[in-house]
Amino acid sequence: MSALHSDLRFAPARVDVEKRPDGSILLRSPQILGAFSRCTGEWLVHWANKAPDRVFLADRAGDAWRKVTYSEALDAVRHIGEALLERGLGAQRPLAILSDNSVDHALIALGAMHAGVPASPISPAYSLMSKDHAKLKAIFELLRPGLVYAADPAKFAPALAAIGAQATPIAELLKVSPGARVDAAYAKTGPDTVAKILFTSGSTGMPKGVINTQRMLTADQQMLAQGWPFVEDKPPVVVDWLPWSHTFGGNHNFNMVLRNGGTLYVDGGKPAPGLIEITARNLKDIAPNMYFNVPRGFDLLLPLLESDAGLRSNFFRDLDVLFYAAAALPQNLWERIERLAVAEKGGKLAMLSAWGSTETSPLATQVHFHIERAGVIGLPVPGCELKLVPSAGKFEARVRGPNVTPGYYKRDDLTRAAFDEEGFYRIGDALKLADPADPCRGLTFDGRVAEDFKLTTGTWVHVGAVRMKLIAAGNPLIQDAVITGHDRDEVGALVFLSPAAKDLAPDALRARLAAALSSLATEPGGSSMHPVRALVLAEPPSIDANEITDKGYINQRAVLTHRAALVEKLHAGAPEVIRP
Repeated sequence: MSALHSDLRFAPARVDVEKRPDGSILLRSPQILGAFSRCTGEWLVHWANKAPDRVFLADRAGDAWRKVTYSEALDAVRHIGEALLERGLGAQRPLAILSDNSVDHALIALGAMHAGVPASPISPAYSLMSKDHAKLKAIFELLRPGLVYAADPAKFAPALAAIGAQATPIAELLKVSPGARVDAAYAKTGPDTVAKILFTSGSTGMPKGVINTQRMLTADQQMLAQGWPFVEDKPPVVVDWLPWSHTFGGNHNFNMVLRNGGTLYVDGGKPAPGLIEITARNLKDIAPNMYFNVPRGFDLLLPLLESDAGLRSNFFRDLDVLFYAAAALPQNLWERIERLAVAEKGGKLAMLSAWGSTETSPLATQVHFHIERAGVIGLPVPGCELKLVPSAGKFEARVRGPNVTPGYYKRDDLTRAAFDEEGFYRIGDALKLADPADPCRGLTFDGRVAEDFKLTTGTWVHVGAVRMKLIAAGNPLIQDAVITGHDRDEVGALVFLSPAAKDLAPDALRARLAAALSSLATEPGGSSMHPVRALVLAEPPSIDANEITDKGYINQRAVLTHRAALVEKLHAGAPEVIRP
C-alpha cells in the first residue's frame, strides 16, 4: 500500500464501459462536460479584472525574478495584438516563435491568440541543436509565417539565416497603441479559431503541424478542472521548464495556470547535466504547490533532492501534487520520490499522471484518484471518449471529443488517415485496464502499437514493458534503452547510459549490465519478455536523426533506423555485446 495520501478534492473514480460485439470497448466519464470559455483570452481578461496585481508570469534575470502581473500581461497582449494585425497577420499568416520559454515568449503568443492570429512556437532544438536545419526549413515552408519572433536573435542567427528570415523584437510591437482593431478581433475569436499550430515530428519524416483550436484548449482545461477541482480551490504555483513548443508544457501546464489564476515561474533549466542545476537553484528559491516533469527530469533531479536538505525542504514545503507524463516513470524513481515525500511531509502528497498527445490538446485521460505505483494513466476525462480496439493481442486506443484536433495544417492526406470511420483519432498507443475486474482503477499505458514486433518464433515482443523492466533491472546505470529483435530469434537492447555509469570502470560496467540481464532471465515468462543481449551506445541520441525530442523522449523507430549497423552488430554477437 502506498504511503502517500492527500486532502485534495478529486472527482470520483468512475467510468462507463460499453463492450461491442467486435471486441472493442468504449470508455466514457459519467460526468457531463461543463461549459467552457469562448477562447483562452477570456481567462486573461477575467484575472486581469479579478486579481490585477497577482503575479502571472516570472522569469529569471540574473539573481532576480522579472515578474509580470495579470493586468500588466493583458495590457502588453493588447499592444502586441494590435501590432500583429497592423502588420497583416491573420489566419493565413501566422506568428512563428523561435525562443525558449520566457515572459516575452508568453506575451507575444498570447498577443497573437488574443487577436485571432495562430501562434506557432517551434522547438528551439530545430534551431540550436540541429546542424542542417532541415526540419526548421520544412516547417517554415509549410507555415509561411507573417512574422518571426526570436528572443535572442544572435543565438538564433544561423537558424534565421537558414530560413532567410529576420526576427522582429517584441519592443517594436509594444510601441503600437491598442485600439478598436484588436478589440474587434478579440471579440470575433471563437471556438473554431485556430489558436496554435504545434509541430510534432512523429516517428519518421518531417514534422506535422497539428491544428489547435480555441475549443480544444478551453474544453481541455474544463476537463482538467472537473477531474481536479482542487485547481480552482487554490491558484497553482508552478516552476516549469517544459517547452511551450510541446503540448505538455504549452497547453496542459501553461493553460492550467492561466485558467485558474495561478503563477508560472519559467525555469531556465532542463533535464540535462549542467542544466539540471539551474532547475535546482530555482526550486530552492520558489516553492511550487504543483510540480510537473518527465521521467528523465526526475531521474536527474532526484540525486540533488536526496543530497541537498535545503533544496529538499523548499521543494516539498508547499507541494500538493507531483505529476509525471510524456513517458513511463520507472518504478524505482517512483519509490525514491515516495521515500522523500514521506520523510519531508509525512507522505501528504498526490503523485499523479495523465495521457494524451498534441492532437488531444493534450488531456484524454487523467489520474484523479490515489494510485499506488507508477504506470496508471487514469480514466477518460469528461466529454472525451476512448475506444479500445483489439490489435495483435493488445487494445489500440482511439480518442474522440472537443479536445481533439480537426487535423493537420495544410495536410488533408494526413488528416484523413488519422481518423477512423467513427471520427475517432488514431493515437497509436495501446492501453489496458489496470484491473480488468474493476475498470474504475484506471488504465495503464501498454506501449506504442507500431513499436511492437514478432520474433521468428511468432511471439509478440511488447517493447514498452520490456524496456521498463530493463531500465529497472539496470538501475541506476541505464538512462534509456531501445529494444531490438524484429524477425530475429532473440530480444536485444541498445543501451543509453545514465550519468551514474561514468563512475564505473569498463569491466565493472559490463559486469553490472550482465548481472541485470541475468536477473531478468530468472523472472517468469518466456524469451520475448526480456533482452538476452545488450550493446552500449557511445553516441548520445541525435536530434537531427529524430532520435530524441527536447523533452528527452527516445524515438524507438528512429534509433533503429539510424543505427541499423549497430543492431546488426548486436545480433551478430560482436565482442562488445553484453550477455547474461
